[in-house]
Amino acid sequence: MTVYETLRHFADSYGLAILFAVFVILCAWPFRPGSKGHNQAAANSIFKDDHDGQ
Repeated sequence: MTVYETLRHFADSYGLAILFAVFVILCAWPFRPGSKGHNQAAANSIFKDDHDGQ
């Protein structure tokens, strides 16, 4: 078996499962308990240096 065939088999089976698991974890990360404060801080960070035109 060549290296290409081995890597191809890994990507078709375990690689797909690993990437799907990473995708689900990253999509669920903002909704974990206790993250509301971090989410609010990130949402309002663009207004940190805003002085209402002054």
